[in-house]
Amino acid sequence: MTVEVVRSGVLAGLPHGFLGRVGGVSQNEMWGLNVGYGSGDDPKLIAENRRRAVHAVLPGAGLATVHQVHSPSVVTVEQPWEEAHRPHADAMVTDRPGILLGVLTADCAPVLFADEEAGVVAAAHSGWRGAFGGVNEATIEAMERLGARRERIAAAVGPSVEQKSYEVDEAFRERFIDQDRSNGRFFIAGPAGKPHFDLTGYILKRLSDAGIGKAEALRLDTYSDSDRFYSYRRSTHRNEPSYGRQISMIGLPIKS
Repeated sequence: MTVEVVRSGVLAGLPHGFLGRVGGVSQNEMWGLNVGYGSGDDPKLIAENRRRAVHAVLPGAGLATVHQVHSPSVVTVEQPWEEAHRPHADAMVTDRPGILLGVLTADCAPVLFADEEAGVVAAAHSGWRGAFGGVNEATIEAMERLGARRERIAAAVGPSVEQKSYEVDEAFRERFIDQDRSNGRFFIAGPAGKPHFDLTGYILKRLSDAGIGKAEALRLDTYSDSDRFYSYRRSTHRNEPSYGRQISMIGLPIKS
C-alpha cells in the first residue's frame, strides 16, 4: 500500500508532508506506518517505516528528529544525528538542503513552517504544553536567526486531536483563561458537560499574534479517524498496551 502524504497549500513550493498510518509495515494494534521507537514496536519495522516516509516526501534526504519533551526548546539542524544522540527539544530549524525535519505525534499538533524566499524551514511538536509555553513563537525566532522574516513565513498545522474529541477538566480550562481571558473562545461544553479544547484554533491564534504571514490548519482529527492516524488518547481509552506515532516532515530540496 502506498504511503499517504497529506500536503498543505501554503507550503506547496517545498517538500513536506503530514503522514498517518497508511502505507507502513507494522502489525497488530500499531499496524501501518508507525515511526516511533518509543512505542515498543519492532525496531526493524520502524526503520523500514521511516525509510518509506522519507522516500515519500524527499527521496535521498536525511531525517532529523529530536527527543520530544513537551517544551518550547528549539534546535538548529546542520546535519542529522544518530538516534541515540538526539537532543531534547520540540522543534527544529534548518537552512540546509537535503534534510527532512520530522516531528512525531499521536494527538499533539505538528506544525510545519517555511520562508521559501530565505530558504529556511522548521518543524514543531506542538501539544498543549508546548503551544502554551511558546514553542511556536520560539521556532519563529529561531528561523529569524537564520534569515527568515516572520511576515514571509507560512505555517501549516497538521492532524491532531480536534475539539470534538478533546475533553479536558475545568482546571485545564482555567489555566488558559488565566493566561489570557480571550482564550475562553477555545473551549466549548462537551456532551458530558466537561470542557472541550480547540488546540488547533489556539495554535492558529498564537501564530497570528506572532505576525506569521499565512497559516492554515488541515483540521484532521487523529482520535476519531483510526483508519488514518495514531492516537494516544484513543489507545488509552481502548486499553491498548501501546500506541503508534505518525510523522510530519519538511525540508529544502536536494541540490543537484
